[in-house]
Amino acid sequence: MEDKITIIEGPTPLFEPVQDGWALGLNESRVFSSAVLTRLRTFNGPALVERCYRRWNEKEPIHLLYRDEIGMEASAPILAARSVETDDGQVLLLWLHVQRDDMQLEIDASDDDGEDIDDDFDPLG
Repeated sequence: MEDKITIIEGPTPLFEPVQDGWALGLNESRVFSSAVLTRLRTFNGPALVERCYRRWNEKEPIHLLYRDEIGMEASAPILAARSVETDDGQVLLLWLHVQRDDMQLEIDASDDDGEDIDDDFDPLG
């Protein structure tokens, strides 16, 4: 059984931060990582999605293999998959779990109105 989907040719895939509410839950883990979305053109999107479903039904992981920016082979676990038909052909949507050593946490210190939150706030009075 195939435990990977390999990008044979083309540039390094573009990874977009997950914006969908349902997909944000895919990022729950003990490791500082990121759930990302990538879009790949393909000739057999439904077959690739079926390959993912078969692995998940067996409680086994499936990975995307690709070349990174410097040409080294890289791998990321696939969390969700969907095939979409477009005017330009089939597109495979993959939600991946990307572990990054260079990732930093950024916290927005403003309220819903965009006002800065008072740093001197003392919750006890």
